[in-house]
Amino acid sequence: MQGGGHGPAVHDFGLGADQVLEAQVVLANGQVVTANPCRYPRLFFAIRGGGGSTYGVVISTTVKAHPTNKVAAQQLSFAPLNSSYMSDFMKAVELVHNAYPNLSDQGFSGYGSWALRSPTPLVYNYSYTLGEDVQSTFTTGFTHTIAIFGKTSEEAESLFGPVADELASFSGRKLFVNTTYSSFPTYATYYSALSGIASPIGSSAALGSRLLDRKALTSPRLGETLQTVVGPPEQFTSVNIVFVGGAQVARDGADPYSGVNPAWRTSYVHNIVARGWAPGADEATRNAVYSDITNVKVQAMKDLAPDTGAYMNEVSYFR
Repeated sequence: MQGGGHGPAVHDFGLGADQVLEAQVVLANGQVVTANPCRYPRLFFAIRGGGGSTYGVVISTTVKAHPTNKVAAQQLSFAPLNSSYMSDFMKAVELVHNAYPNLSDQGFSGYGSWALRSPTPLVYNYSYTLGEDVQSTFTTGFTHTIAIFGKTSEEAESLFGPVADELASFSGRKLFVNTTYSSFPTYATYYSALSGIASPIGSSAALGSRLLDRKALTSPRLGETLQTVVGPPEQFTSVNIVFVGGAQVARDGADPYSGVNPAWRTSYVHNIVARGWAPGADEATRNAVYSDITNVKVQAMKDLAPDTGAYMNEVSYFR
């Protein structure tokens, strides 16, 4: 929360830091103070986005409450039918990224991931008629779950229609494409069904990230950048899409007591890239991975989006 705090509801209600109305904070001298816009306003600003425990230890907060709403969700996945369609797969990945700013403006947000080669399957095919060269699971693939508040699944499908039409040109011939829509009566039921996944703690990996604005996501250089970020298949690179910007995240930039990185206010996607190494890998191997993440992949995203920044919780180890 103190670094910013993203989640499935922030597009509609704002980042975690922007929910804080008041906080009790233990200062370095042991004094407990109440920080809000009237008392200790500079401290209040700092703890709402400036980093966890950097300016004091927050021991309690008073936060905003929001009414619940119905949610419509889309689960999209696609994968190349065989290795000869890798370039088509990358074009489809670029296509969806190009669409994210407009989809956000329509009300969509969510999370996704993709890879050219994942250690475990990313996309599952339960219904496609398998041909000789077609797999039932794919380690090369793209998947996202996005949702829209206050809409039905039929309305969500209609809004996504133009993107679906473009993806249809790949479907069946070059890519396996699967799309499903679901409706939920409340945010809690949506979160429990599709979003509330506890990730493992700790990993042997290097990661970096960049916040991507509309200019970056619609740039003619986006496809080239995505290719650089994912690297060759033998790197087993994972790219994670945090598609939660826009809407209330942008509007909260007017809050004079928000210490969040201003780049959040203009960005639509927080793009995270990660690579791991085998157990027992030596220091030179690990350093080579860190160098690739920092000097190649993150640098490519910085070149694409020079005016944004990174989210401190998933920032590169070296910058």
